[in-house]
Amino acid sequence: MTDVSPGATLRGAVDLSSLRNRPATPSGGSAAPSADGTEPTPSGRVPSLVVDVTDASFGQVLELSRTVPVVVDLWAEWCGPCKQLSPALERVVRELNGRIVLAKVDVDANPQLAQAFRAQSIPMVVGVVAGQPVPLFTGAVPEQQVREVFAQFLQLAAQNGVTGTVAADADGAESDGPVEPELPPLHAEAAAAIEAGDYATAVSAYERALAENPRDAEARAALGQVRLLQRVQGLDLVTARDAAAAAPRDLDAQFAVADLDIAGGHVDDAFARLLDLFAVLPDDERVPVRERLLELFGVIGDADPRVIRARGRLASLLF
Repeated sequence: MTDVSPGATLRGAVDLSSLRNRPATPSGGSAAPSADGTEPTPSGRVPSLVVDVTDASFGQVLELSRTVPVVVDLWAEWCGPCKQLSPALERVVRELNGRIVLAKVDVDANPQLAQAFRAQSIPMVVGVVAGQPVPLFTGAVPEQQVREVFAQFLQLAAQNGVTGTVAADADGAESDGPVEPELPPLHAEAAAAIEAGDYATAVSAYERALAENPRDAEARAALGQVRLLQRVQGLDLVTARDAAAAAPRDLDAQFAVADLDIAGGHVDDAFARLLDLFAVLPDDERVPVRERLLELFGVIGDADPRVIRARGRLASLLF
């Protein structure tokens, strides 16, 4: 469903050398804060196992990666799949108790890092070991798959002599932040099901939440995301693309590739495929395509510029 391929060696798919010797703080400013407002340090202790970094402070991450493996999460506020993946990354990192540090990069605010990592689509997750990048995966993946990839990444780090751990400062981001409000019962049921990989149960829980409250925007957005994960589970990208190429007007075949593209972060490709299909279908066959587009718009987010462009083209095709 996505590109999940931890590198076998530390051959850098990207060149991070230009980031090594940057000053720790931007001129006239302060260092990039971590999730709790402090900054990472290349030592046996860090303020938090989850840190926010910038173009200016990423050199500290490279130094830290000589002690402990670092996972870089490239994300953006408008990215719907990022909002699905990032909490799972944070949970898995904290479960590992200091064996991995998670560095979060907002690609909109840090274009030099986005360029250095060649982030053509997000979410994009890259490991860094001893200052060298290791491609991990792109797109939203289930939490269990995150665990499996991180386990392979730790093995690779050990093969390259990076086996340290770090401790997060007491009362750091893990314990000092505001207490999150308790989830409504059906949302909690869905969240537990997602963590267990039981997407059918999660879909049912969100559908019941919407039946109780049709204005529950969080349930509606989450339902679209979980339905997407449910649909792509077990799909093979090569097989799906071959089937779509062989049957260009087969709705199920085209939907499968569009779903895989969304899950893999190739949002424009997915929308273009469905809009091209919509354009050639007779009016009485268009409804399922329009409904799938609207659902995927909700997964990505109405404010996303790619959704805005796709909505504009859909409107022009409708009228």
